[in-house]
Amino acid sequence: MRIFDPHIHMTSRTTDDYEAMYAAGVRAVVEPAFWLGQPRTSPASFVDYFDSLLGWEPFRAAQYGIAHHCTIALNPKEANDPRCAPVLDVLPRYLVKDNVVAVGEIGYDSMTPAEDHALAAQLGLAADHELPALVHTPHRDKLTGLRRTLDVVRESPLPLERVLIDHLNETTVKEAKDAGCWLGFSVYPDTKMDEERMVAILREYGPDQVLVNSAADWGKSDPLKTRKVGDAMLDAGFSDDDVDRVLWRNPVAFYGLSGRLVLDVTDAGPTHEGNSILRGGE
Repeated sequence: MRIFDPHIHMTSRTTDDYEAMYAAGVRAVVEPAFWLGQPRTSPASFVDYFDSLLGWEPFRAAQYGIAHHCTIALNPKEANDPRCAPVLDVLPRYLVKDNVVAVGEIGYDSMTPAEDHALAAQLGLAADHELPALVHTPHRDKLTGLRRTLDVVRESPLPLERVLIDHLNETTVKEAKDAGCWLGFSVYPDTKMDEERMVAILREYGPDQVLVNSAADWGKSDPLKTRKVGDAMLDAGFSDDDVDRVLWRNPVAFYGLSGRLVLDVTDAGPTHEGNSILRGGE
């Protein structure tokens, strides 16, 4: 089973996770820029973070045979902090980077006017840079959030078919699918989706344009949830081809819209800017 996790925050994970993911079949990941839990207080902290997504983290992934790309954006939660608003002016310098395969995560957290502005502005940036967009739907009042998201996308220059709506569930999948978007599902140990619910959705709606991710981060999450969904699909009677479509070919197709997706893992050498993942020894 080959696996592409299209939404995972590896900055929050350990090298043990990379090793376990590779053993489970993960060969590629996309890491969206997101909120780190501790509020950032200036655009400079975003610059350092974006640099790490383009440098250190691909280096770490390559040590374990995993291709790493990222998406870059001002996330919806921090879009509400006026101290972070200037990040929107910084984004163009990063959206031209080869390893950036989408604008994201963008979308809604609390559905505020500041989030409206950030979402519309970043959809415009995605269109300007010929990139797809990864859109976060809110954890509360999800259907209202989805409908508001679709309204903003329809008013933007970015076509719906270049948008991945993430964190979907049973209440939002139909409208997202009817709109023509790509469909993202985050599978968590206790919240969002689980394997059984994911299998039920696949039975009802089919595997076309469906992407399954672990969204593993610094909270309670599991970077092997993609593999567990694949196993659950096989147990439920889905074919190997269905599993490969959901866990590999669909993420490749969506992020391939960027024209920048490279799945070959090149030898990054033993160090990145003089730093190694090793501790102690020679």
